[in-house]
Amino acid sequence: MSEKSKVTVYSTSSCPWCHKAKDFFKQNNIAFEDKNVGEDDAARTEMMEKSGQMGVPVIDIDGTIIIGFDVAAIKKALALK
Repeated sequence: MSEKSKVTVYSTSSCPWCHKAKDFFKQNNIAFEDKNVGEDDAARTEMMEKSGQMGVPVIDIDGTIIIGFDVAAIKKALALK
């Protein structure tokens, strides 16, 4: 289940939806790696290669790419109820 999932959030400091996504993971006790694409060129390139676009947040859950803060897609990818 979600304890074993590898979650990466590609975000920027000024993005309100990025903060909502990270808050969601914290509230649900889901560990995640936060990559700030505003400050990290390598993370930005990685995000663009995975998602094909520049908008944030981009969330990678075990290779499933979710663009934006899509609660239903996040819950499905993590098998949360």
